[in-house]
Amino acid sequence: MFSKLTNQLINQTATRMADINKLLKNYLDYLEIEKGRTKETRENYEHYLKTFFEFARIKSESDINADNVRDFRIYLARLHNLRDGENFKRTTQSYYIIALRNFLKFLAKNDYKVLASEKIELPRIPKQQIDIMEYSDLERLMAAPKTTDLKGLRDKAILEVLFSTGLRVSELCALNRYFDLNRGEISVRGKGGKIRVVFLADSAKKAIKNYLDKRTDAEEALFVSLTKAKNPKVLGRIIPRTVQRLIDFYGRKAGISQKIHPHLIRHSFATDLLIGGADLRSVQELLGHSNISTTQIYTHLTNKELKEIHKTFHGRRRSE
Repeated sequence: MFSKLTNQLINQTATRMADINKLLKNYLDYLEIEKGRTKETRENYEHYLKTFFEFARIKSESDINADNVRDFRIYLARLHNLRDGENFKRTTQSYYIIALRNFLKFLAKNDYKVLASEKIELPRIPKQQIDIMEYSDLERLMAAPKTTDLKGLRDKAILEVLFSTGLRVSELCALNRYFDLNRGEISVRGKGGKIRVVFLADSAKKAIKNYLDKRTDAEEALFVSLTKAKNPKVLGRIIPRTVQRLIDFYGRKAGISQKIHPHLIRHSFATDLLIGGADLRSVQELLGHSNISTTQIYTHLTNKELKEIHKTFHGRRRSE
């Protein structure tokens, strides 16, 4: 009798666990198919939610309550990053909470009785600050590759394209070589599957031409990985990690004390446009931001009109 009852309880627990896993799969499928999120986004959301499920021992949607969410937030706040030993940044903590809120919204939309997502407040995040490069450092970075071989020509083209277009590194890696180079326009599929057009400056077009003229393979990808041999062979489409490493390498080679990464060049692209007088909406479109508030993080660095007004009118009586 006891054994039979125990088996029933085990089976019920397994069924409930399967229920939460099934709900999670349904949600992740929804993100990928209906919302057009990338594979990387799906994997991130799966990690965030499974971390919560394991911490709070969630077996079904009804197990999610205000108490275990609060305990999970305390856990995240005290959790150490294994790489540097420091606590998780508030921004990182917010990713887990945003994923949980969105999961609950999905369940409520599908008529599951769950904790209301609005009862979970998001962490207050300090206003985002961004790093930009000095223009002299940017010029040294662009001049760092030696363009005497295929690898150097490729790396030069990568740097020029990143600064000319403001592409995310994943978007750069996804580019194909067959487009009208003379026209200098490339259609890019960005976050959420949204298509936008980016434009190549003359320096970028020249760098791409020099690089492609040296290519003898039939690989579709614009930028490819290469072996380290004297006469390198193409290994296939370049990956983001390779781009990150080569940009870090050229930053150090150029003697730039600041750590250089692809997104820093994207920041430089945006600030260069705004300093030159471009309006915020246009920069938003070029960057592929879905929300203009994301683009506004650059404005505190670039509003030269306010700077000129301050210089012209502030403290005039003190000089009289």
